[in-house]
Parts: sequence; C-alpha cells; structure tokens
Amino acid sequence: MTTAVGAILFLGVVLYAIFGGADFGAGFWDLTAGGAERGRRPRGLIDLSIGPVWEANHMWLIFCLVVAWTAFPTAFAAVMRTLYVPLGLAALGIVLRGSGFAFRKVSVRTQAQRANGAVFAISSVVTPFFLGTVAGAIAAGRVPLTGARNGFSVWVTPTSLFTGALAVATCAYLAAVFLTAEARKRGLPDLEAWYRNRALLAAAAAGFISVSGLVVVHANAPHLFHRLLGPGLPFVSLSVLTGLGVLGLLRLADPRILRALAAAAVFFVIAGWGAAQYPYLLGNHLRLAEAAAPTSTLVAVTGIFVATAVICIPSLGLLYFLQQKGVLREA
Repeated sequence: MTTAVGAILFLGVVLYAIFGGADFGAGFWDLTAGGAERGRRPRGLIDLSIGPVWEANHMWLIFCLVVAWTAFPTAFAAVMRTLYVPLGLAALGIVLRGSGFAFRKVSVRTQAQRANGAVFAISSVVTPFFLGTVAGAIAAGRVPLTGARNGFSVWVTPTSLFTGALAVATCAYLAAVFLTAEARKRGLPDLEAWYRNRALLAAAAAGFISVSGLVVVHANAPHLFHRLLGPGLPFVSLSVLTGLGVLGLLRLADPRILRALAAAAVFFVIAGWGAAQYPYLLGNHLRLAEAAAPTSTLVAVTGIFVATAVICIPSLGLLYFLQQKGVLREA
C-alpha cells in the first residue's frame, strides 16, 4: 500500500509538471514577447491556448498536497517546517499569476492591461523557480526530519538553485513546443516559426543547465548524483532521446505527436528523479514506509483516488477536447 500511494503521489507530480509546467512556460514567453504591438499576436495565442484550462492545470498541485499530508504526514511536516519560505513565495506567485491573467483580459485601460500582464508574466517565472528549489532541497537530502530553524541554508544552495533554473527552462521548452503545435493546428505559420525558434532556444538552455548542473550535483549531493547515474539513468536517457525527437519533428509532425513527445520528455525527467529517490521520500534518511500513515489511511486514500479518477478524468478529458476544438472560445 505504501508503494501504491507513493505511485499516486508521483503521478500527481508528473501531471502537475506537464500541465502546470506548460502553463508557467506560456507566462515565460508572455514576459519575453516584446512590446505591446510586437507581442500582441504571440500573447493572443497564449490567451487562446490556456484561457479555458489554466485553472484545471493547477488542481494537480492541490492533489499532491492533499495526498502528501494525508498519506505521508511525517515528511509533509518536515518539508513545511523547513521550506516554508520558497513554498510561500510559490503560493503567492500562483495567486498573483491567476489574478494578473484574469484582470488583464477584462481591463479597459492599456496601463492596467500592461500592469496585470506584467504580474502574470513575472509570477509565471518566479513560481516554477521556487518550486524547483523545493524539489532540489528534498532530492539532495537537506530537509531534516525535525525541520530546520534556518531554512535558507537548506534551499539557497547550488543544487536547489540549479533545479530551480532547470524547472524554468523546462517549463519554457514545454510551452514553446505546445504553442508551436497550437499555431500549426490553427494555420498560423508566422507564429509557428516564432514559437519553434523559441523551443530550440529553450531546449538548448535546458540542455546546458542539465549538463552543467551535474557538476553541481556531484559536488553538493553525491548520493543523488550516483543514483541518477544508476537507477535513474535509463529514464534520463529516454528524456534526452524524446527531447531530441521533438526538436527533429518540430517542422513536420502532427501537433498531437509533438505534444505527446514533449510531455514524455518531461515525464522521463521526473521519472529519473523518482527512480534515483526510491525508496526514500526525503533524501536518503526517510523511507516511504517510515513516513507512511497507518494502512487504513493508505487504503482510504487509494479508494478515494480511484473513485475520483472515475468521476473527474472524463470531465477533464472533455474540457481539453473542447478547448482543442475551439468550442469554448467560440461560446
């Protein structure tokens, strides 16, 4: 049961990385699109793409939090006592981001539109960075079971800063690929070329950060480094291959194939981390079984997950289907 619930939590992390990551990455390209006139059409495609679904994309974060504090309360308490600063800043970023995106669309004055757009775009970069630093601190084993009085010494480290930067680059890459596919589907060749070029740049940045980050991880988190090159290596290799496959097919492939390959690349990145981490939940000092709630709680979590999946997944599938068809926008 412990492993099953751990897999459920892992699934939530993967889905948030893919859907929430693409959402954050769209905000990154919104920030870098240029002035009001030059960036009008790229930003317009972003609004069309994420407008109907951006709230649904972030429900997976709530899912992960609920499963973590219910099924693994010891680990959840340690993380919250230690990493409350980056988690608090990430939560603030999510709130400001949603507010900026919503108010930008209904603001009448140009100045208000620009201010709300800036809040949306900047928060879209800040939030994944801080979430990445949290993941880095957990993976590096720097979160003590009793919490840390000086939390900054836990997450303001080379490994955490590396994972924060990698999270931003990965989100930008994922969003650029998704938006390239969206522009192709809508028959917008100029925007397709615009986002394709940025997908190449984001892929190069993510690759550079990943390679240079291995040096950082080797020096600051040797246990994690050796596990990444051990159990995690097949998944990391598959991530590289699928990422290269996306870049090779950017000009030709069907939009659905591009999205699937880009999502697979992100999945394999996180799977590599998960394989390197298993069977530990925190670094190499707290195993899943040690952090787990009683078996009755784990059974309840699993049953509720199955029931919720049966109810919610068809609704989510319909939402994304209607969004891809453009029905929601037309209505």
